[in-house]
Formats: sequence, C-alpha cells, structure tokens
Amino acid sequence: MVQEDAPPVETGLRRSLSGRQVGMIAIGGAIGTGFFLSSGLAISIAGPAVIIAYAVAAFAALALAFALAEMIVVHPEAGGFGAVIREYLGGLPGFISRWIYWAAQVVNIGSEVIAAGLYLQFWYPELPLWMPVVAFSAVMLAVNITAVRFFGEFEYWFAMIKVATIVVFIGLGVIYMIFGLPGQEAVGVDALTAHGGFLPNGLGAVWLALAVVTFSYLGTEAVSLTAAESKNPGRDVPRAARNTVLRLGLFYVLGMLVIVSILPWNQVSGSDAVTESPFVRLFDLVGIPAAAGIMNFVVLTAALSAMNTNLYLTARMTHSLAIDGLAPKFFAKVSGNGVPRRALGLSAIGLALAAAVAYYAEASAFPLLIGLALFGALIVWLLIFAAQIAFRRRRAAEGLPPSPVRLPGAPVTTVLAMLFIAAVLLTTPFTAQFNTAWKAGVPFLLLLCLAYYLITRKQRA
Repeated sequence: MVQEDAPPVETGLRRSLSGRQVGMIAIGGAIGTGFFLSSGLAISIAGPAVIIAYAVAAFAALALAFALAEMIVVHPEAGGFGAVIREYLGGLPGFISRWIYWAAQVVNIGSEVIAAGLYLQFWYPELPLWMPVVAFSAVMLAVNITAVRFFGEFEYWFAMIKVATIVVFIGLGVIYMIFGLPGQEAVGVDALTAHGGFLPNGLGAVWLALAVVTFSYLGTEAVSLTAAESKNPGRDVPRAARNTVLRLGLFYVLGMLVIVSILPWNQVSGSDAVTESPFVRLFDLVGIPAAAGIMNFVVLTAALSAMNTNLYLTARMTHSLAIDGLAPKFFAKVSGNGVPRRALGLSAIGLALAAAVAYYAEASAFPLLIGLALFGALIVWLLIFAAQIAFRRRRAAEGLPPSPVRLPGAPVTTVLAMLFIAAVLLTTPFTAQFNTAWKAGVPFLLLLCLAYYLITRKQRA
C-alpha cells in the first residue's frame, strides 16, 4: 500500500519569510568577511589556479544544494537537514549532525563578532575591543528576538550590501581588464601566467587549497533551516538553495579571476588587514575616495550579517533538538511572536564563550575551534548526502513518487560528491590553516556519541 508522508510536527514557528528573504538569508550566512579579506590565503597556496579550486568546490556545493532541496521539498519542517538525517539515517546521526553544526556555527559567530569589533577600531583605534563586541552582540540578539519577518527584512538589506559590493568589484575588474580605467590602460589577463605560470605550485597545491576553498561554500546547507518559517517552503527553499550556490560560484570564480588577473598572485596578501584587501587596491585604482574606509564599512556589515544569520540558525537548530527530546524541553518554547527566544539565549551563551576564546586564547584554543567548525560542517555534508541516498531508496521501496526536485545523475553524483568531501576532510591535517580539524573534531564527535547514549538510556528508563 502506498504510504503518505507524515504531516510536520507543530512547532509554534511562524511561516513569515518570503522567497526573497529566504534567498538572502542563505547568501548572508555563506558570505562572511573571508571573501573580502582572506581570499588571498587560497591564492597564496594555489596561485592563479585557485580559480579551478573554486569551480570544483562549487560543483560539490551545487550537488549538496540539489540533494538537500530534493528532501526538504518533501519535509519542509523544523530542524532542516537535521530532521531529515534523523528520519532517514536514525537518531544518532540526527543528533550528531545538529549539535556538531550548532557548535560549528557558534564558533563562526564568535569569530565574526570579534572581527566586527576590530573593524570598528579601524575608525576608533582607542576603543576597547570588548565594547563593540558587547554592543554588536546586543544589537544582533535584539534583531533575532523580533518577529521573524522583521529579522528576514533586516537580513535582506544587510546582506544586499556585500552582494552589491561584489557585483561592483567584478564589474569594475572586468572593465579594467578589457577596456582600462581612467588613467589606467587595460591589463588583460597576462598576470594569470606571468609569475611562474598558471600552476606555479603544481596540482598538489590546488588540492591543498581545496580545504580553504570548500570552507568558503559552507553555509549552503543553512537554507534548509528556514523551511519551517517560509511562506512557501516547497517553492522557496529549493530555489534559494540552487540560486545561492550558483551565485556563490559566480562570485567566487569571477572574483578570483579578477583578482589574479589584475594583481600578481604572489603579491596578493593573505592578511586580514582591510588596507591590504584586493578590493581596496582595485577601488584605489579606480580613484574611489576613501576606498579603505568604504571597504571597512562593507566588511563590517558582512561580519554582522553572517553573525545575524548564524544566530538565527543556531537558535532554530536548538529548538528542533528540543522538540525531538534531544535537548531540554525548556528550549522548545517559543514566544508570542513565534521566536524560540530560549534557544536563542543558549546560542548567546555560546557566542560569549567563543568570543572570549577568540580574544583571550587566539594563539592556542581558537585554532582548535576553527578546526572543529570545518570538521563539523564537512561531517554534516557527508550525512546529508548519505540521507539523500536513503531517502530515494525508501521512497522507491514504499512506492512513493519521486521528489519534485531531483539531484541530476544521482546516486552516482551523490557518491562522487561524498568522495570529494571525504577527501577534503582527509586533507585537512596537511593544511596549516585547518590541521586542527581532526584534533578537535574527533574528540567532540565521541563526546556527542556518549551524550546521545546517556540521553536515550535515560529516556528508556
């Protein structure tokens, strides 16, 4: 007998997010300050061939977006990918995916709010760092406490600033390359091969750069967490997932092409200094007054936008865990306007801890947290792909129709994407930036397994 999909559990969340808001929330969570400032890190590893790395990673992210959309269009409920993983892989994977993702995002929030404080010191160097950190935390928490439609509108325009900046940067760069700028002749694309060739450090360096590059696409999965609050999740979530990856791919690939075509790759700084950003150098060439100040404002809004979105995501993740009995029921409660404020409060505690570690123990503890963030996110991607395989098998076995959205070429595409992500994860110990991933990730994974065992044992007692 053909079975119908079970109706979603009532969560108290409000379906108030429009399609454009869902799409921009996904962009806001994926594009942080790294694109504007730390893109030089990947370039310093791979040279101009970093373009290849960004293109390859884009295909993996696009496969994830389609796999996730295929399942979320059938299960547009609270918990997003975590609820789907629980449904098709079991309780332990569902528990691990959500808590490890929560931890990863809390680390990201802490790093972004510290970054935002440092950017404000660009204008006010005498300002103690703790003051903007506390102030920005309070403002972003206040935004998240409001009704979700106001949060969605705020994030839409906040994220629009960085999207518009990237578009302007790419447009100016292409004009500079082809036609030249006032007082500047066209540079063409000679820089792609003029400094040691297109592959100055070999193909191996391109592979090593993939760990850094893949980190740039993390956040693609976040759009699934808007499903329970989207007005039309069956239409908006799959569309936002696909469009987010396509936009990220174009932004990153074209952005890197502009940078390594205009600036010698070995002169592109991997530093976080605003004054050394490739964006600032191009805007200076164009003759835009106070280019460094303008870019400082952009990276400040980029940090706050990513922080804002990730606070939203962690609160919804905690809320879904509480609904499933895998976090205290206290966190399942929502306010009168449909916001899980208690779950948001837990994320705020994590924010404070991550920010404190980022400030006081940057040289020792914080690299472990960043490693945990990458490890956790890649584990989540692997579980999403595994859930998609199980999703298709169950629907076929039960005689249910295919999902309206399908990953082309699956299951072959799914398996290839899983192998790619696993290979990137195995490569992280060999990269200076993420060699702490396994040191932090494996112990935390074992800790989550123990916690799940104790929680389920107590529930059965």
